[in-house]
Formats: sequence, C-alpha cells, structure tokens
Amino acid sequence: MLATSQTQPGSTAPTTPPTAPEPAPTPPALVGMVYIPGGEFSMGSTDPLARPDEAPVHRVRVRGFWMDATEVTNAQFAAFVKATGYVTVAERPVDWEELRKQLPEGTPKPDDKTLLPGSLVFTPPDHPVDLRDFSQWWTWTTGANWRHPQGPSSTIDGKDAYPVVHVAHEDALAYAKWAGKRLPSEAEWEFAARGGLDAKVNVWGDEPVDAKRCNTWQGHFPDKNTLEDGFAGAAPVKSFPPNGYGLYDMAGNVWEWCSDLYRPDTYARLVLVAGSGVVIDNPKGPEKALDPRNPYSALSYVHRGGSFLCNDSYCASYRPSARMACPPDTGLMHLGFRCVSDAPAPSVPATGSQVAPR
Repeated sequence: MLATSQTQPGSTAPTTPPTAPEPAPTPPALVGMVYIPGGEFSMGSTDPLARPDEAPVHRVRVRGFWMDATEVTNAQFAAFVKATGYVTVAERPVDWEELRKQLPEGTPKPDDKTLLPGSLVFTPPDHPVDLRDFSQWWTWTTGANWRHPQGPSSTIDGKDAYPVVHVAHEDALAYAKWAGKRLPSEAEWEFAARGGLDAKVNVWGDEPVDAKRCNTWQGHFPDKNTLEDGFAGAAPVKSFPPNGYGLYDMAGNVWEWCSDLYRPDTYARLVLVAGSGVVIDNPKGPEKALDPRNPYSALSYVHRGGSFLCNDSYCASYRPSARMACPPDTGLMHLGFRCVSDAPAPSVPATGSQVAPR
C-alpha cells in the first residue's frame, strides 16, 4: 500500500520535505572573489582584429581558482600601503643603473630632474597624430603615481572604488603576497575573462563592442573622445555588466598584470612542443622574455584586458584574447591588476550544484 505524499505510513502527521543544506559561508580572505571552475577552452584568436601574437589558437586546460570580482581598487591598495608602509616604484627615484639596461648602449644619462619619481600619463593631443608614435599621447610626468594618477595636482579623493593605477609589476606582486593571493597566469586570465563562452570574440559573445558593454574609447583616437560610455578615463569598478562568471571589467577600463613573461611567439612554441591538437595543461608562460617593443629589456610581463583607451582604429584589446606587455618597472595611467587564489573550491550543496559567490 502506497502512502500519500503528505503522510508517512502509520502516522497522521504531515511530513516536512527535505531541504538542501546551505553552502558554507565564504571565508573572509575570499570575500570579493569569485570561484572559477576549471575546464578547457580555445586560447587565442584569428579574428580580423587579432594581432599575430594571439595565434595559433590552441586548446588549454586550467584548474579551478578564485579570482577578484573586480580590479584592485584605490581603497584596497590604500589599506595595503597603510598596513605595510609600502612605497610603489612610481614613488621612488628612477634608478639610472637599472634604466640604462633597457636602453641602447651609449645612451647618455638624462638630467637629474628626469630621474625624479614619476610615471607615464595619458596626455591627449588636440589634433590627429601618427598612431605609430605613442609618444604623441604618453608623457613622463614627475609626481604621477597611484595617489596622483594624472600628475601631482590630481588626487584620488572620492575615488575609492576606482581601480588603482600606476602600479608596476613588483607593486602588484607585493600587494598579492600581502593579501595571501597571487597574480593570474595568462591562461587563467583568459579562461576567466571568457566567462564560459568558448571561442567567442568578446567576453559577452560575438556582438561588437558598444558604449554600454565596457569602458573604451569612442570617437577618433587619441584626439577626440565622444564619451558615449560616460567616462574620459577609468571608471569605478562595477560600472558595466559582469561576464558569465560574475567578473567585472574583464574588457576595457584598465589593463591587468599577469604572472607570465611575454613572448610574441609563446603560443607557437607551446604547440610545437606539445604537438598539434594536444590540450596543454595549465601553461605558465616562457622561461625567458622577448618583446620587440622593448628590445633592450631583459624582462617583459604580460598584461591583459585592454583599457579606456582601446579603439578599433588603434588597439582593439578589449577582446579576451588580446595580449600586451611591458617591463616590470613600468607604471601607466591605464594599468592595474586583480588577484587570484588557490583556496579550495566552495562547498557543494547536496543538489550537486556549485555555488560561486558573486
């Protein structure tokens, strides 16, 4: 004899349907992070906007990891500085002996005023310029640093939620170590940026970029910005919709440092060693750097994601496959970072579904 759906055999008391257990609360160290489940994806691109260093497209497998939902903000970086007394590269005098290693032999030492603390600031011209000469819109600015992103007269007052910028690679590493985290590998960054959309042009799919999707440059680069997205420079984090994993600003806003050294032929070398069609497991980048844009620098690290300066006429690097790099002592007004963690995956409820805090 079958019991009714509301009673147990031999009892008149109604039964209580079983409830799935609540997932464990997110540990404090992982608050503000999203769990990215591991998996396989096609890394790179052959899109018409892609550059040669994005090829060949190859299959990659990454393990699960946690990632900051947003770029590290001014408020978060200020907390690190307050706790440690850390001084960023842009706040220190330029070390001429280190700088000369990145310059052609025989380059004369510049005036001491040029070696004062500073960083590179975007200074848009008021007329069209030759896009092959980035010195037309980048200016070394004494006194520019994370506290003064546009130069000594600027501040970050009221901009706690903006991404921190003018951080060199070693600054990002120092913050990550303090936070108990690390910088993402290039493969981890691209896998996370795609948000579960494999082989798509953009983090939101194949639809073209527009001012409602991310913070990029609208108008004629670099002399006329129509500000359709509402921002002349960086935007506060979470100003635009997240990707499929709940990560914000994986396209545009500011570039983000990765842990990998850069080579334009990284992918070709990986495929040559692994073999065509082989899924490459958790690649970590080359052992030695090579960057034709900085031929005298022994080190050049990858950064990803594009920035508020991306425009299809010059740099369509808001795409998840786009790669860029610079020496580890370089700070820029459009370069920041976010961190990842190797903490265990979040608890899995009895239903079998995985919960990723957002």
